Amino acid sequence: MPFFANNKGMQLRFWVKKILFIIFAILLIAVGVNMFLAPHNIAAGGLTGLAVIAEAYFGFDRTITVWVGQGIVAALALAFLGKEIFFNTVIGAGLLPIFIAIVPRYQLIGDTMLSMIAGSVLFGVAASTLYHNKASSGGTAVPPLIFQKYFNLRPSIGLLAIDSIVVTLCLLVFDVDTFFFAILSNFITSIVMSQIENGVNKKKCIYIISEKHEEIKNELLYELERGVTILPATGAYTGSPTPMLMLVVGKQHYRKLIEIVNKHDDKCFMVTNIVADVHGQGFTFESGSV
Repeated sequence: MPFFANNKGMQLRFWVKKILFIIFAILLIAVGVNMFLAPHNIAAGGLTGLAVIAEAYFGFDRTITVWVGQGIVAALALAFLGKEIFFNTVIGAGLLPIFIAIVPRYQLIGDTMLSMIAGSVLFGVAASTLYHNKASSGGTAVPPLIFQKYFNLRPSIGLLAIDSIVVTLCLLVFDVDTFFFAILSNFITSIVMSQIENGVNKKKCIYIISEKHEEIKNELLYELERGVTILPATGAYTGSPTPMLMLVVGKQHYRKLIEIVNKHDDKCFMVTNIVADVHGQGFTFESGSV
C-alpha cells in the first residue's frame, strides 16, 4: 500500500508541475501579444498573429479569433498526436484566449524594435517550454508537433515555416516595415527555441595529455569533485602510449581546472569542446561524489 500511495503522489506532483509550466508558458504568450507585439501591429505568426491581422482588417476581436482557431487545432491534436498531447493542448488552447482577454492590452515599450525583440524572446521561451512538456498553446503550434512525429522535423523549423505564411499576410493589412518586423520576430523566436532545444545547460568537455597526468588527475578529483576518465592514447609521431584524461565541467569550474593544469604542466596538450547537454551522475542527478 505505501508503494502505491507514493507512486500516486509522484504522478500527482508530475502533473501539477506540468500544468504549472503550461500555465506559465501561456501567460508569457499572452503578455508577448498584448504588451509587446500587437500594440505595434506585429503579427509574428501563429494563431495570435492571425488574430492580430483579423482584428486590424475585419475588426474581429482577437479573443474570438483565437477561440475559433483553438477548436480546430484541438481536433487535429486528438487525431494525429494522441490523448496525452491532446489533453495538454486543450489546457493551452483553453487558457490562451482567456489570458489574451485578461492580460492588459498595453504598449509597454514605445520603440518598435525593442518591443518586437522582447515579445519574440517571450514567444521562444514559451514555445520551448510547451514543447518540452509535450503541450502547445494550440493554433499553429500544433502542426510542428505533427511534423516532428511523422517527418522528424525539428519543432523550431516547422514553426518557422508555418509562421512565415502568416507573416506574409501582413502585407495585405500593414505596411512593409511591419512586415519585416514580423519576419525578424519569427527568426528571433526560432533562434531562442533552437538555443533552448540544443541545451541551456551547456558544459565543457576537456581532453588532457600530459606527462604529469597522475598529479593533474588527483587534484582534479579532489578540488573539483568531478569524475575523470583515463583513456588510452598513442602518439602518432613517437608511437608511444600515453594516458589521456577526459572530464566534463560547468563554466563555473573551468577556470579552476585551467589553474590546476597549468600548475602541474603549463605546456600540456589540452582540447576543450562545448557540449550541449550532459546526463548522468553528478549532472542530472546526484549520488555521492563524482
